[in-house]
Amino acid sequence: MSINTLRSQHPTLIAFKTLVIKEVIRFTRIWTQTLLPPAITMALYFIIFGKLIGSQIRHIQGFTYIQYIVPGLVMMSIITNAYANTVSSFFFTKFNRSIDEMIVSPMPNFVILLGFTLGGALRGLLVGIMVTMIALLFTHLQIYSVTIVLLITILSAMVFSIGGFINAIYAKRFDDISFVPTFILTPLTYLGGVFYSIQQLPPFWRHLSMCNPILVIVNTFRYGLLGITDLNVYIGLIFTTGLFLVLLIWAWVLLRKGVGIKT
Repeated sequence: MSINTLRSQHPTLIAFKTLVIKEVIRFTRIWTQTLLPPAITMALYFIIFGKLIGSQIRHIQGFTYIQYIVPGLVMMSIITNAYANTVSSFFFTKFNRSIDEMIVSPMPNFVILLGFTLGGALRGLLVGIMVTMIALLFTHLQIYSVTIVLLITILSAMVFSIGGFINAIYAKRFDDISFVPTFILTPLTYLGGVFYSIQQLPPFWRHLSMCNPILVIVNTFRYGLLGITDLNVYIGLIFTTGLFLVLLIWAWVLLRKGVGIKT
């Protein structure tokens, strides 16, 4: 991009593009740590759960077991990588105090927020695409609704990327950035209908599962790919959109007040 082109753009847009590009370069430069491991992990899931164990399981709602778990595994990879990228990136920005330079610069707070979260979302989406391509090596897929797939994928990546941003704001030590993924995000993901239908659960556990936000997201995404769901897909889209707005406002307020940043 030429200097004249940069000068013709609004400074806020330049700052936003620079921050996003920095985040993308950051995770692509160390692709053996950020992109390759989740792809290998999901390939093992497809082999173990999809082929070895899945071959012994009857069809679920007209689909083979490996076809049924593909949407959940793709969404799980998007969620975990979007969250992990932002929480680690922003925490280290706080740790080395380079966030101070951003705060005292003319860069608006919403640009800092959107720059980091979009970078994390892009990593999640990229890993999701890689996992989908790996899934095609084991089974065939269909897209029931392209619109719903795109909406829920982008919304989910942004939701958990912002969640990682909030976690990084509150984190004071390195251990704090792993607490939420380990003790909250991972259990909710595994109990979020990735490997099973909640219709297979007893009534008590079925109703309890309704409180899991990841269950709503996974089922909405599964509907977009396969056309089947245990929940109302429109409620899922509305819920995810509402969660995105709530977390976005929460993160912006924290950043504006300097929580966890200003000493």
